[in-house]
Parts: sequence; structure tokens; C-alpha cells
Amino acid sequence: MSIHDIPLRTLSGEPSSLGALGGKALLVVNVASKCGLTPQYRGLERLQERYAEQGFSVVGFPCNQFAGQEPGTAEEIATFCSTTYGVTFPLFEKIDVNGPSRHPLYAELTASADADGAAGDVQWNFEKFLVAPSGEVVARFRPATEPEDEAVVKAIESVLP
Repeated sequence: MSIHDIPLRTLSGEPSSLGALGGKALLVVNVASKCGLTPQYRGLERLQERYAEQGFSVVGFPCNQFAGQEPGTAEEIATFCSTTYGVTFPLFEKIDVNGPSRHPLYAELTASADADGAAGDVQWNFEKFLVAPSGEVVARFRPATEPEDEAVVKAIESVLP
């Protein structure tokens, strides 16, 4: 099964998949509203605005596995993201990214290594996975890496369709 075919649900509960994003380069990020890294939403939204018309999208997956920093309902998450950070990129349902209930999407993503060659569990909120239009995971950036870091931007630009 391709990463594009893994069943997902939008934040509003509608069935979907990454394939619904039409062959774009994707930056898949586990997000949280009450984290010290939450201001990264600004940089993620700027990437969305900068590259959306070139076949790119940020894709957010709320996750409450790290110190309970995403406790809200789908409606609360949507309201927070739109009113606080002006988020326009797609958000999907809250999922687990680690452990026995890890979502199948993250089972695939976490098999990919970061720049230091380390694969495995997501370390914290705002870990980023760059997926090429083909569905191949081509880069992984740990949570402390800002969305607009030069390495992230170069990686995005290298896989734009």
C-alpha cells in the first residue's frame, strides 16, 4: 500500500487520504496547541503560502501523546489554529504517532531516518516528514528544526512537482 492510500480522517471526521492532495509534495507534521513549539504554526503557514501554488502542502496531525499538549476537541483545535495562527493547510484527526496505537501513516513515516541516520519514534510535537509527490519519504526533521530552516526549505524546493 502506498502512503497515499492509507485511510485518514479530516479534522471534521470525513474519510480522506494523502492521495486526496493530488500528488503534491507534503510536509507532514504532528502538531499540538499547548506546546512550547506551537509558534512553529507561523512558519508552517508561511511555507504553505509560499509553495502552495507550486504543488506543496503542509499537513497537520494533532497528537496528544506528548505531555497532553493537544487536549482539545476537533472543533477547538480548528478554531485555535485558524484564529491564533491563520492556518489554511489541511488538518486531520487527532492520532497517536508512537506506541501500540500508532496510526498506520506514522508506522510508515517513522521507518524513515533523519539527517543523522536515526529512524524510530517521533521525539516530540512538530516533528516533520517531507513526502515527495511519488509518496516517498525523502527527509525527516526533528521537532527543534524550525519550519523555515534552510535545510527544510531546500528539501521542499528539491521535490516540488
